[in-house]
Amino acid sequence: MSHHHHHGQNNIKTAFFLNLGFTILEFFGGIYVNSIAIISDALHDLGDSLSLGLAWYLDNKSKKSATNTFTFGYKRFSLLGALINSLVLIIGSIFIIREGFLRLFEPEFSDAKGMMIFAIIGVLVNGYAAFKLSHGKTLNEKVISWHLIEDVLGWAAVLAASIIMMFWKTPYLDPALSIMITLYILWNVFKRLKETLMIFLQASPKEIDEQEIMSKLEALPHVDSIHHVHIWSLDGEKHVFTAHIKLKEVSGFDEVLQLKKDLRILLKGYPFSHHTIEVELPEEVCAMD
Repeated sequence: MSHHHHHGQNNIKTAFFLNLGFTILEFFGGIYVNSIAIISDALHDLGDSLSLGLAWYLDNKSKKSATNTFTFGYKRFSLLGALINSLVLIIGSIFIIREGFLRLFEPEFSDAKGMMIFAIIGVLVNGYAAFKLSHGKTLNEKVISWHLIEDVLGWAAVLAASIIMMFWKTPYLDPALSIMITLYILWNVFKRLKETLMIFLQASPKEIDEQEIMSKLEALPHVDSIHHVHIWSLDGEKHVFTAHIKLKEVSGFDEVLQLKKDLRILLKGYPFSHHTIEVELPEEVCAMD
C-alpha cells in the first residue's frame, strides 16, 4: 500500500467517526432544543456518514481481486451503496418535510441559544473534516470534501437563523429553514440517484464520445468497419469497451499484430479499465450477425 493511499484511508476514517458522532449528537440535540432545522441537517449528516463509511469500507473491498462470481472485481459495489444511501435520504427527507409543514401550521418555539451552540459545533466539526480531506489525492477524498463543505454552509445557515431568532422571536423561521435544507438535499439526492440508475442500466458514460473513438479506430490501417460497439461503466469512473473490427487488405499475420498494438495505444487515451476487441478477417462472417 502506498503512503498516499494509506494517508487517504486514514483521512476518510477520521472524517467518518467525526461525522457519525456529531450526527448522533445532532438528532438528540435537535429534539432537546426543539429545532426541526437541526434534525433536518442531522439527516444530511447521516447521508454523509453513510457515504464516508461506505467509502472507507469499499476502499478496502476494492483491493480484492476478481473472482469467479465477480469477474470484474468489486468496484460495482459502490453503486449499490449509493442506491441504498439515496433511498435512506429520500425516506428521511419526506419525514422531515412533513414535520416542517406541520410546524408551520402548528408553530412551536425553538431554543435559539441551543441552536446557536450546535451550529458553532457543526461548523467546527464539519470544517475540520473538510479541511482534512481537502488536501487528499484520491477521488473519494475530493468528492467527500465537497459534501462536507456543503454541511458547513448548512450549519452557517442554522447559525444565522439562531442569531436572528435571539432578537426576533418567531416560530416560523426554524421549520422554513428545515424545509429549504431538505429540499436542497432531495435535489442533490435525485440527481445522484439518476446517475446511479443510468450506470446500473449500463448507459454509455457522458464523458466518452463513441463517434470520436469509432472515427479514430476506422482511420487505422486495415480497418474496414466497426460494429457491436458497447461502452458502459463499472462504477462511474472505470469504464468498459467492447467492439468487433472487420479487417481489409491484410496480407500477413504481422499486420494484424501491429493493428492490435495500435488499438491498445489508442484506447489507453480513454478511461477504460477493460477493453475487448474481436478482430474479424475480410472473408470471415461475424458470429453475432
